[in-house]
Amino acid sequence: MDAENLLLKIRIFLLTWLHLRSQNGPISLVKHFSYKDIKKATDGFRRIIDNSSRGNSYKARFENGVVATIKEVKGFNECDDASFYREVQLLGRLHHRHIVALSGFSTGPKRYLVFENMERGSLKEHLSDPLKTPLNWRTRLQIAIGIAAALEYLHFFCDPPVYHVSISSSTIMLDENLTPKLSDISLIRSAGNQVILPNSSSCIKECTGQTCKNIIFQLGLLILELITGQSSERNGADLVQWVQETYISRSMHKIMDPDIGNNYDQTEVHSLLNVARLCIKSMDRPKIYTSQILWYLQKKVRMVRDKH
Repeated sequence: MDAENLLLKIRIFLLTWLHLRSQNGPISLVKHFSYKDIKKATDGFRRIIDNSSRGNSYKARFENGVVATIKEVKGFNECDDASFYREVQLLGRLHHRHIVALSGFSTGPKRYLVFENMERGSLKEHLSDPLKTPLNWRTRLQIAIGIAAALEYLHFFCDPPVYHVSISSSTIMLDENLTPKLSDISLIRSAGNQVILPNSSSCIKECTGQTCKNIIFQLGLLILELITGQSSERNGADLVQWVQETYISRSMHKIMDPDIGNNYDQTEVHSLLNVARLCIKSMDRPKIYTSQILWYLQKKVRMVRDKH
C-alpha cells in the first residue's frame, strides 16, 4: 500500500470515528410551521423562486423578520405523515458547511420544507445571467472542492448514507460569501406510490450501483460547467465529448469561460480537468468513491498552492 492510499484510509477512519462520537449528541430541533404561517410568509404563495414537477420553491419572510426558502414536497401519500416526518427528522440531522440547512417544516393541505435563505441565489444565475458579477477562477475552484466535500459527507459520514442528491448549477446555492451549498437532497426514495425508507443493505447496493456513479458523473459535469461557463443540461453531451478530446490542453484558451478572462492558473485548470475526466469515466468503472475524488482534488490544489 503506497503512502497516499494509507493516508486516505487513515483520514476516512478518523472522520468516521468523530462522526460516531457525535451521534450521541443532541439533534437540533426542526420548527413546525402552520400552513397559515407558510401562506402568509410567501404572500399567498406568490413569491415563486422556482417551478418544477417536484413542487414549487418560494421566497418567504416571516413576521419575526427571518427570510427563508420554502419548498413544496411531493411524492408522499396524502395520509402517510409518518414517512414525511421521517424525512424531516433525517434531513434535520444533516449539518455540513456545504449543505443548505433545514430549519422547519409544515403539514396541511400540502407539505413544505423550510430552508435557510441563500442570499446570492443559484450558481446557474451567476454563470448565465449577464447582470450578475462574474465568478472568478478562485471562487469556482472553491465551489468544486466544497461540493465534493459535501458529497463525501453524505456518502460516508451520514447514517444512513445519502445517495439521492441532484448536482447541477441549478441546485447549488451560494450564500453571501459565495460559499456553495447543495440544496436538492432526499433521504427517502419512492417507487410508484410506495415510499421506501433507507436501510444499510439498500445503501450498500446503491453505493456500488448506478446511483452512486450518476452522482459522480454529475460532479464531473458541474466541474466542466465551472470551467467553460456552458450549461450541463441534457446530460452535458457536448461537454463530455469535449473533455475526452486528447488535444484539449492545446486549446484551453478556447474553452475557458470568457467571464474569467486570462485570470486563471493553467496548472489548476489541468488538475480540475483531470478530476472531471475521472468523474465522467466513473460510469464505465465498477466502483469509485467520492472520497477518492475529493482527495485527488484537494491534493492537486494543495500542490499548486505550495508552489506559490
